[in-house]
Amino acid sequence: MIKPSVVIRLWLFVWAGVVISGKGFSQVPTFRVPLPLADTAGKAEDSLRIRNLNPYFTLHVDSTLIYQLEINRDPNKYFFYMRNAPVGMKIRENGQLSFKADKSFFLSGRLKYDYEYKVNIGVQNLNNPNDKLDTSFTIVFFTTEIIPSHVKPTVSNVLYVEEGDTISFRVQCETGTFPIENINFYSSIPIKTKSDVKACDDDFTWSPPYDFVKESDSAKQRLLQLYFVGTNKIFVHDTATIRIYVKDAMNYPYEMIDYNLTLKNYRTYILRLKYAFYQLDKKVKHTNHTRTDFDMGTATTALGGTIATSTNSLTTGAILPSVGVTMVPVKETVAPPLTAEQNQATLVRSSIKRLDYTMRDNALVGEKDPDILKKVSNLKTELKQTQVQLIDVPLDETVGMTEEQLNAYFDNPRVNKKYRMKH
Repeated sequence: MIKPSVVIRLWLFVWAGVVISGKGFSQVPTFRVPLPLADTAGKAEDSLRIRNLNPYFTLHVDSTLIYQLEINRDPNKYFFYMRNAPVGMKIRENGQLSFKADKSFFLSGRLKYDYEYKVNIGVQNLNNPNDKLDTSFTIVFFTTEIIPSHVKPTVSNVLYVEEGDTISFRVQCETGTFPIENINFYSSIPIKTKSDVKACDDDFTWSPPYDFVKESDSAKQRLLQLYFVGTNKIFVHDTATIRIYVKDAMNYPYEMIDYNLTLKNYRTYILRLKYAFYQLDKKVKHTNHTRTDFDMGTATTALGGTIATSTNSLTTGAILPSVGVTMVPVKETVAPPLTAEQNQATLVRSSIKRLDYTMRDNALVGEKDPDILKKVSNLKTELKQTQVQLIDVPLDETVGMTEEQLNAYFDNPRVNKKYRMKH
């Protein structure tokens, strides 16, 4: 039998546990007032907006677009407008957007395929100018009919040029569905061009150097192939090939330098010959003057003897002729005739005339004389023969006399008469 004290103690323990559990785990139902939500609907109604605007349109060629734009206001109080629209696109005041992608627009170049056209549209309140909305959308046109684009240079695909000439042409493009955006240039032989072809309508300019054709090339010509590779945005390639046959040609600038140098040598040598002629003629002239003085003295002595004899001065008349006879060997000893020098002067004068004639006969004709090689060879040959012929004639530098003075002396009529060739 359980004691009453134990039962009471057990009952108190259970009652205490129930009280504690009620305070720790019981939930008292409460009512909470929800937070006030923002009046988004009211604010949306206060701001003007287009409810069904599509930001991106894709339209096929030869198709029609009809799209009705709607706003969150009374459409009778607003009107629509459009800016920067592609050709043919229209919008009515009530917001009806219409467009027919006619193929003629693309063939004429007024519209492009795969190009993003940004169209600006707006809505304006008829009564309140501040109540308006500006926005935009993008439209792109495409086609399933692909027309290829081609690279079209303005020259034929086969060209013939000579070394030193200049080749110049324009690299044009025939535009198809997708235009060519860049052009790459290649050549079968590395060359240095005066231009850089990277896009349509760029110019290609090249001048083959004079050493382009090698001695090992057959027929004295060399083949050069040019490749112009055009690429569009979808990486479709088109290649234009041009074959250039470069022929061996004369290096005219170099030959022109050689010709001018030869003429300079001619003029220098002619001046030296004229100065030598001047020295020889001066020596011959001095000798002739001396001999003339002796002859005049001899003649005067003989005449004096005759006069003395007639005046009964027999002794003086007999001596003076003997004195005149004695002066003759003195003349030959003091001033012997310079026949060799005079012959040399005549030879030098004729050589100068021949060189002048050779220079005039081998003068260049036109800006680019094709016979320049032959004329240079003739000039050099004649100059060399004259130098060999006059190798014994002493040539001094033209010291103290200018070219004008030498020419004036050489062309003097008295000097020309003295050394004129006699038949």
